[in-house]
Amino acid sequence: MKINQHTISKSVSISGVGLHTGVYSTMTFKPAKPNSGIRFQRIDLPERPIIEADADLVVDCSRGTTLEKEGGRVHTVEHTLAALVGLEIDNVLIEIDGPEPPILDGSAIQFIEMLEDAGLEKQNLPRNFYEIESGVFYNDAPNKIELAALPLDDYRLTVMVDYNTSVLGSQHASLNDFSQFKQEIAPCRTFCFLHEVEMLHKNNLIKGGDLNNAIVIVDKVLPQEEMDSIAQLFGMDKVEVQEEGILNNLKLHFKNEPARHKLLDLVGDLALVGRPIKGQILAARPGHASNVAFARRIKRKMQQASRSRAPKYDPTATPVLDINQLMEVLPHRYPFLLVDKIMYLDENSVIGVKNVTLNEPYFQGHFPGNPVMPGVLQIEAMAQTGGILVLNTVDNPKDYWSYFIGIDQCRFKRPVLPGDTIVFRCELTEPIKRGIARMKGQAFVAGNLVSEATMSASIIPKNKASK
Repeated sequence: MKINQHTISKSVSISGVGLHTGVYSTMTFKPAKPNSGIRFQRIDLPERPIIEADADLVVDCSRGTTLEKEGGRVHTVEHTLAALVGLEIDNVLIEIDGPEPPILDGSAIQFIEMLEDAGLEKQNLPRNFYEIESGVFYNDAPNKIELAALPLDDYRLTVMVDYNTSVLGSQHASLNDFSQFKQEIAPCRTFCFLHEVEMLHKNNLIKGGDLNNAIVIVDKVLPQEEMDSIAQLFGMDKVEVQEEGILNNLKLHFKNEPARHKLLDLVGDLALVGRPIKGQILAARPGHASNVAFARRIKRKMQQASRSRAPKYDPTATPVLDINQLMEVLPHRYPFLLVDKIMYLDENSVIGVKNVTLNEPYFQGHFPGNPVMPGVLQIEAMAQTGGILVLNTVDNPKDYWSYFIGIDQCRFKRPVLPGDTIVFRCELTEPIKRGIARMKGQAFVAGNLVSEATMSASIIPKNKASK
């Protein structure tokens, strides 16, 4: 698994018709900065809305996964997402001038090849893995669907499908090494059953479907008039099958290609958790609705863990910002620079570290016989950490000041002593509006919460602050 985040080296485009909408569109994949994630942008709409790859933005799972935000909708995103996850690409902006990615040949291989042609670029931040620490389960008993995520220091998936038909039987597929995704999973095409085709068409789906981008499985031979009707739907003179099997006797890439495609879909849908996963995923009879529900369940557990637990701090890891880089952003200097390094930084959160020593100047007068770090300085160190987060939201942070304008709900849980290492976490609680940022700050020592507060800050350009 890649340790650092990756984007692509240059912009690349691909065009084609959408499977369900039948609309022709062009997608342009663009490099994106670290921690920005995977985002779609509907550039054909007046407001050009950006839609993040987020399970909470899924609005439809009818034979595909559809995202929507601020009036911008993108259908059938799972193959695109699977290709990005398969190559372990973390950050990319995908501009699309229509409602749905091209279906291409019904697999993810053409996306993979296009992204490889663009080249991958290693970024200077570590990947923010979510490690499954205890089992996460989803069960849909009426449909016999089960999914589980179990602890594992890797990312592996196993899928079982069973459609009670002699054509497919029970099939299994596994992916134990993502370096094999391109060869073993990406070429596997979407599929449906022959008896579903007319139903899907009547439900305004598969407008862009044909026998070049989908495997149609014939689990029972239909009368000739029904076959002629299906041929008409595909715009063909005729379709045929010699026996129960694959329409037009299409050759499968793998004997278990349907199960492998279900695994491909699962990889794409689980990208909606929002962070790369470390865990063992087991899935029986999965579909888009269950995949998305499962992704939401994992995301909720991830959010709960991030709120209730201290951030993991590895003192041997390379910081995002060391002390010299910190001083390029923050105006504070000795003895009032109270953060030593930043270990994590994205658009919504930051983790900073302060090593407390007996040499701190405030210990000379603050309980000299029983040195305790003043609570007000803990909050100041927390605020400086939050200042890095706030300034990270502007293009040129050196040109701005971050002034804290409010501190509320401040609590001190236990004393901080010389020799302690404080790990600060600050998270935005709402989007920044009119230059005002609101965030939740927490401070931990040895995994224990020592102080917390909600804070507000104002971002002001230096040229205006000096007037």
